[in-house]
Amino acid sequence: MKNELLTIGPFTVYGYGLMIAIGIVAGCLTAEYRARKQSLDSDQIFPMILWCLLGGFFAAKILFWITEWKAIAEDPGFFFDTLADGFVVYGGIIGGILVGWLYCRIKKLKFLEYFDLMMPSIALAQGFGRIGCFLAGCCYGKETSGPLAVTFTNSDFAPNNVALIPTQIYSGFLDFAHFLLLLYVAKHKKADGQVAACYLIFYSIGRFVIEFFRGDIERGSVGVLSTSQFISIFTTVAGIILLLTVVKKQKQEANISLNSKG
Repeated sequence: MKNELLTIGPFTVYGYGLMIAIGIVAGCLTAEYRARKQSLDSDQIFPMILWCLLGGFFAAKILFWITEWKAIAEDPGFFFDTLADGFVVYGGIIGGILVGWLYCRIKKLKFLEYFDLMMPSIALAQGFGRIGCFLAGCCYGKETSGPLAVTFTNSDFAPNNVALIPTQIYSGFLDFAHFLLLLYVAKHKKADGQVAACYLIFYSIGRFVIEFFRGDIERGSVGVLSTSQFISIFTTVAGIILLLTVVKKQKQEANISLNSKG
């Protein structure tokens, strides 16, 4: 695990940043390709992604500060010390979705169509992002004596020289599997919104489980649950409600169409 991959003079390529960039590019290219296949406006994808990234970045940072409000209250300098690092993924997801909805409203696009289009790309980008987490050592797991343990020796985030559960690798594997599963759902969907609903459900369940194995304490908590587990409950419910709503609407439209033909 090495975060500093290459140094040329004053320029250093960091593994985390590189993986994030690869994930964004891969997600963008995938979304543009799928947009053309679905006869959607592929020219809207790149600017939509840029705005969603911006909104997601700020939302992820704000949610992190909310989870760390006690540390900020005790030491206001903590706020400025974490300007460059410290994010909560759920904040990025929620913020990105809200900005995407606003973008579609402004551009007069059908939100659910583009919501479905973008979510597989989000899962793909998250997979690469987790590889970056592994290289940097952030989002690490609890101490373990298991055979699949990983030991960091030069990490600025994970405890060094301690055997840990490689939660980043597990999360990355789930994200790539999630990407493929969402592509399958998209290929067989009956109504707009089904892919997005499945993303919310599948990601939330996977994240809820992974959280039990996480060892980093900078995630906040709500009772016995981590902040992400707490949010996962609501995003799972939101996904189920969205799925039931779009399926019900699709059936109603099918019945209306059948009756009109009869």
